[in-house]
Amino acid sequence: MQIGCSAPTSGALTDPDTIARIATEAEMLGFSYVTVSDHLIIPTDIGSRYPYTDSGEFPSGARVDRHEQLMTAMFIAAKTSKLRIVTSVMVVPHRPPVLTAKLLATLDVLSKGRLTLGIGAGWMAEEFAAVGTPPFAERGAVTDETMMACRELWTNPDPEFHGKYVSFSNVVFQPRPVQQPIPIWVGGESGPALRRTAAYADAWYPIGTNPAHPMDTLTRYKAGIARLRALTEKAGRNPAAVGLAYRVSSNPEAQPKGMVDGERKLFTGGATDFAGDIKALGDVGVTSVDFGLFGPTLAATLDNMRRFRDEVMARV
Repeated sequence: MQIGCSAPTSGALTDPDTIARIATEAEMLGFSYVTVSDHLIIPTDIGSRYPYTDSGEFPSGARVDRHEQLMTAMFIAAKTSKLRIVTSVMVVPHRPPVLTAKLLATLDVLSKGRLTLGIGAGWMAEEFAAVGTPPFAERGAVTDETMMACRELWTNPDPEFHGKYVSFSNVVFQPRPVQQPIPIWVGGESGPALRRTAAYADAWYPIGTNPAHPMDTLTRYKAGIARLRALTEKAGRNPAAVGLAYRVSSNPEAQPKGMVDGERKLFTGGATDFAGDIKALGDVGVTSVDFGLFGPTLAATLDNMRRFRDEVMARV
């Protein structure tokens, strides 16, 4: 089982020394990867519904320091030697397709093949407007076409692509990524996210606590896997070719034990519960699980990471 934790891109822990310390500590403690999140700019008036809270409110607030995701990932890569970096997740429509392909290829080459590309289509219409993307309503199509164009640039020595949002030919794209291919994890729990995963992803990467599409018990998550397998087979791919990853937003003791239909919610309770849940997910085919272990300070965050290593990872 690959176990990861988050590296900060926003808030109080974003000075360079703090980011570097969290990343190097994660590597030293034996975490397999760190995740970095993606928002370019946060409007002060948000009407869009955030998918992962019951209220629909975006919890991190607008008026905090915030770094660009891929620059932060590159900084972490430069400070570490073995740790993988997972974009969790990159909002694909925020960046032009060819630029996206070049940034990700550069990150993979300079990190010596340590990038895992977690992707999503985005949820905040107001951010799309501020960034100047293609229309928000077309974000799914933009995401899929961008990924098709990226793969063409990453793999074909004479790349050519002609779509609605990007078109190129007679270009040189070097160097290509170290990894062939860069692994793509699709975030999200909705029907479109499952279909996107089935069509071309290397792994499905949901968060369990989406109120509209909950994957917060083993039974519910297994049902999601069954839907994914059926869609993958319908797409003409071997269901076994699509891996399973899972993201958890909290650390042990952050949420008391909760029940749904007589079954305990995944990743509620203490360290023993978390270790048992990781093992249970492993039994259904999950190979990667990551956790948000931030505290209010660097010292508190490092303490959370060390206790998680000693009390959870040591039991798995």
